Amino acid sequence: MAVKKVKTRPPRLVKDFWPRFHAKSLVIICLLQLALVGVVAVMLYALGLYDSSPMTFGIGIVGITVTSMIVTLLIFAIIIRPSKDLFDAIVHISGEPTTTTPPNPNDRRYAQNGFKEILQTLYELAVKKDIPETPGSDQPSQVATATPSVDSLLRSALNETICGFVVMNHDRTITFSNKSAPIRIDQNGASMLDLIFPDDDSLIAWLDQCEQSAVRSEKSWTRIADKLPDHEGRRFFDVFATYDKGAETETVITMIDRTKLYSVGESELDFIAFAAHELRGPITVIRGYLDVLEDELGDALQADHHELFRRLTVSANRLSGYINNILNTSRYDRRHLQLHLAESKLSDVYDVIKDDMQMRAGAQNRLLSVAIPTDLPTIPADSASLSEVMANLIDNAIKYSNEGGAINVTAAAKGDMVELSIEDHGIGMPGSVVSNLFQKFYRSHRSRETVAGTGIGLYISKAIVESHGGTIGVRSEEGRGSTFIVSLPTFASVADKLKSGDNSNKDLIGQGDSFIKNHSMYRG
Repeated sequence: MAVKKVKTRPPRLVKDFWPRFHAKSLVIICLLQLALVGVVAVMLYALGLYDSSPMTFGIGIVGITVTSMIVTLLIFAIIIRPSKDLFDAIVHISGEPTTTTPPNPNDRRYAQNGFKEILQTLYELAVKKDIPETPGSDQPSQVATATPSVDSLLRSALNETICGFVVMNHDRTITFSNKSAPIRIDQNGASMLDLIFPDDDSLIAWLDQCEQSAVRSEKSWTRIADKLPDHEGRRFFDVFATYDKGAETETVITMIDRTKLYSVGESELDFIAFAAHELRGPITVIRGYLDVLEDELGDALQADHHELFRRLTVSANRLSGYINNILNTSRYDRRHLQLHLAESKLSDVYDVIKDDMQMRAGAQNRLLSVAIPTDLPTIPADSASLSEVMANLIDNAIKYSNEGGAINVTAAAKGDMVELSIEDHGIGMPGSVVSNLFQKFYRSHRSRETVAGTGIGLYISKAIVESHGGTIGVRSEEGRGSTFIVSLPTFASVADKLKSGDNSNKDLIGQGDSFIKNHSMYRG
């Protein structure tokens, strides 16, 4: 007996519905429009318009047809848009292969027309349906906290990548993190981002600023570590964050592991510090011999000989300053810049370097004017370190000033702060340089070609000023000069903190304490 073959229809996919529906809807609309135009034409013919002007009648009918078609299709496109977006979301949830990008609930137009809540509800229902509960656990699994629009395949891929991904909601609770993200669990069982951000440029501070004044924002950080120096397994990341106010995934953080790249720099810094330490002794000896030799030959030397000795002494002192900066940078990176501060006058701190600064300015044919009132409020200071900051800033003003240029050093009281200003009228800097100025080893292309230096003087100056509980900043205009401003707290405003810490600077440096482990960069 012959077996009759039964033809089976291939299963229909969800995504196949919309093209058929859309085409059918357009055909129906066009037919209805043509029928409507036909009715209008019959009515006009009955009114006798055809007999009076056949050409005008024909043009009118064509115009009505075209206009009505265009208007109707535009209205149809607007009305059907939410249905199309909802259909795309359903296709995405169904798991069928598709090249269509699923609608994002955080799109601005969805927030305005209320469609955002519909999409979020749809995604949430799909996630709850697909993700099983973990038996015997009150805590949601890492996968269960994923963003609703991230399917299981994408979550698996994120867990395999070396880049870290973290998602936070409006309450700054971590709702998703992959395996590579530097995460720690606090004593309450909550996930926390385990990174050490700079005090003055932390993730917390940026999020606070976004909440006050931004709807959408982006921010990046480089060379962010997850552990303190000398800790085993220390990793470095370049961090990128995006902020979308009010979205369920309000903050998305991407962390690219740069450990191999930045670890080389750490090793180089160790070598540089070792070399600088070995050079320190010979430079000290050279400076001593120059002083002794000039004294011994004093009567036999002519004026130009004395000038030569003076320039040799200035160069030796500058080289000694570079070496001290390198050593201080090494200690700063390893949290060893612990200071004990004493009540001091800013004018007395400057007196430590007064003669050297005048000598450097004279050797470079610069006019150095210093006006630091002796009756300013006292400040808490480590004189040796703070004088190094002043020397660095004045030396920079000398180097980047023009021949015969004036350098003005002034100071004034500003509330609970004493503000020191070093102004020059030299070459100045563009904005692209100013924004990177306090980074370690940073030097602009032009400064590398024209002025000698290591690029760490401002970096260590910033470290010293912050270790005093102060701030440092710069204003500059290319071709018009630069002004560096150092603000230091008055001794009276921090006396209690110093007393409680046995004159240590640890209480002058803010301690980050929130959901992100944000070490204060305390250098102790």
